[in-house]
Amino acid sequence: MKEKIHPDYHKITVVMTDGSTFETKSTWGKEGAQMRLDIDPKTHPAWTGVRQSVDRGGRVQRFKDRFGAGAGTKSAGKPAAAATPAKAAAKKK
Repeated sequence: MKEKIHPDYHKITVVMTDGSTFETKSTWGKEGAQMRLDIDPKTHPAWTGVRQSVDRGGRVQRFKDRFGAGAGTKSAGKPAAAATPAKAAAKKK
């Protein structure tokens, strides 16, 4: 291995969201530093399996406000014949 190209590998303390701590080795920070986590395996839905759905009136709500409550669904809207007026006109001739 080449000399002086690798980062310093040292012990740090990781503080979980519930306040529990553990020591590990890392290249993050300096020796003895504390890394405080905002999200960890005890609280993140990817690990807990609990989904939290928060409706803040975001993109979906703006779409529904703009195009109507039934917009974006296949069952909403006009029948297929009315959706293609050029084909309906061709059949009449």
